[in-house]
Amino acid sequence: MSRGPFARVAAWIAAHPVVSIVAFFAVLPFVVPYRSLATQMLVYGLFALGFNLLYGYTGLLSFGHAAYWGLGAYGAGIVLAKFGWTSLWAALAVGVLAAGLGGAFVGFFALRRRGIYFAMLTLAFAQLFYFIAFHLADLTGGDDGLRGIPQLPLGLFGWSIPLKTPLAFHYFALAWAAVAVAALQRVLKSPFGAVLAAIRENGDRATACGYDVNRARLLSFVFSALITGLAGALDALRLNVVPVEAMFWSTSGQVVIMTLLGGAGTFFGPFVGAATFLVLGDRLSVVLVDSWPLVIGAVFMAFVLFLPKGIWGTLIGGFHGR
Repeated sequence: MSRGPFARVAAWIAAHPVVSIVAFFAVLPFVVPYRSLATQMLVYGLFALGFNLLYGYTGLLSFGHAAYWGLGAYGAGIVLAKFGWTSLWAALAVGVLAAGLGGAFVGFFALRRRGIYFAMLTLAFAQLFYFIAFHLADLTGGDDGLRGIPQLPLGLFGWSIPLKTPLAFHYFALAWAAVAVAALQRVLKSPFGAVLAAIRENGDRATACGYDVNRARLLSFVFSALITGLAGALDALRLNVVPVEAMFWSTSGQVVIMTLLGGAGTFFGPFVGAATFLVLGDRLSVVLVDSWPLVIGAVFMAFVLFLPKGIWGTLIGGFHGR
């Protein structure tokens, strides 16, 4: 039986994630109510993509991914606001490196446990980072957040490209998102990606086959933190401020919801989930003001019960809920 046109389009998008994501987000600023919302969808989609590598492709549920989002944001923001650096490239590199080191540190200890114990360790470490950021007020701004991050131009081959307008910054962030998605696609299509799939399906069998499961899980943890840190650094540059809530447990909960709404184990799903979550929050907060999270919670429960593969996962077949 032949597939319908929508199913064929969905299959093509799943087979060409980089082109699809670039095309979708290149047009999105002209469709949404305001352009900064499109950039927020992109950055949070990248955040969910980093989480999805660990959960959707490796089978490890982390409740502390806000730690690497916050480390990326603080890493990029501090060198610009406190140390006076004037290079966006260097600031992004510091943010990504800080998140990667944090991921390696947490992963080294948390991966010694499995299941709920692993998840709770990731949450505990994230809250530890949160309280450190909260009390280092001279460096992080404490409860007021890190402020004064300058909006610097992008230096590229001797050219100075201003990023002051929301549209200019959106395409700057989109270029980085394309690089991250392309790198992730390359990793998952490599033999290492096959090892991650084997670990997700049956870790004991993967060990019996001779794979170094602990090393693969740690590498996946670090790669996930690097992508998440990139998203956090971009968000700091987008907002010119890093709120201390960036490291709070509720931020980790949001990325779990986004990933499951869109579809775990897919490339496009995290972006779909982030867009759905943010649009619902943006529209419902106008009407319901303080009670809009209740509606988001009800929507999330409905998806878990009736569409466990998520929006995109239902269309093209994600792993979760099979």
